[in-house]
Amino acid sequence: MRLLSLQSVSRDFDVSRPWLNRVLEREPRRVLRAVDRVSFEVGKGETLALVGESGCGKSTVARLIAGLYAPTEGSIEFRGRRLQMIFQDPYASLNPRWRVRKIIAEPMKFLEEEKPVSQFLTQVGLSPDDAERYPHEFSGGQRQRISIARALAGEPELLLCDEPTSALDVSVQAQILNLMAELQQRLGLTYVFISHNLAVVSLVADRVGVMYFGRIVEIAAAAELFGRPRHPYTRMLLDAVPDLAMSGKARTPVAGEVPNPLAPPSGCAFHPRCPYANARCRVEVPRFENGVACHAVEEARI
Repeated sequence: MRLLSLQSVSRDFDVSRPWLNRVLEREPRRVLRAVDRVSFEVGKGETLALVGESGCGKSTVARLIAGLYAPTEGSIEFRGRRLQMIFQDPYASLNPRWRVRKIIAEPMKFLEEEKPVSQFLTQVGLSPDDAERYPHEFSGGQRQRISIARALAGEPELLLCDEPTSALDVSVQAQILNLMAELQQRLGLTYVFISHNLAVVSLVADRVGVMYFGRIVEIAAAAELFGRPRHPYTRMLLDAVPDLAMSGKARTPVAGEVPNPLAPPSGCAFHPRCPYANARCRVEVPRFENGVACHAVEEARI
């Protein structure tokens, strides 16, 4: 069953200088396209991960789904009743002046039936006694557990997870990921998981969407994408992942830099960094077909 659908969703931001500066310096308005015609679907009970370098638009997509931003173009259809979001920074996402009891109880104000806060604390591996403490009394991992408990209190079908482990130590990351996997299996949750860490994504995702410069450039089942990546950018990201299996394969750092979003390159946005780029890539935007947007793949050059 399809729970979430995005169709050609775009989001623009006005990043112009103040009106008087523009008048005096005869400067036009500047519009930054953070998300550009993104389309995908998420089935009930699955985990779709969105990956890419910082600034590629993946967090903006999460905020569009959550309704924190309105799309400039396109449509978002959510067939469930409720969704919640887990944010990246467990230190900034909890109100430091509220006790844990109030933090977790807040989403329940919008439900017909309120449940005991202790139930949600127990679900995430915390003690019911923690309800009377303040966020500063907890470690980073414990704070993220509180964030997850707060999200669960809203009885969501879909959880938007915006880099939920990137601010945590590696050992704590594993604990949080295990908790999220357990909750998904027990409660039938659906996840949209935002991350730049491909090692983490390989552990949690059923499908993976790779974003570059605001667009989806490849989307596939996780096993297929990690085993046989098609887009040159996906290959570049995977080549930069440390070789944990110690097979002797050399790690290749990601080459080049993301273009200036206020002066995007013509054609395929990835062509200035792509080893397979040709004249067509420099002038024509590739269409997204069969799970990938790449002229080189379409022409069987790679």
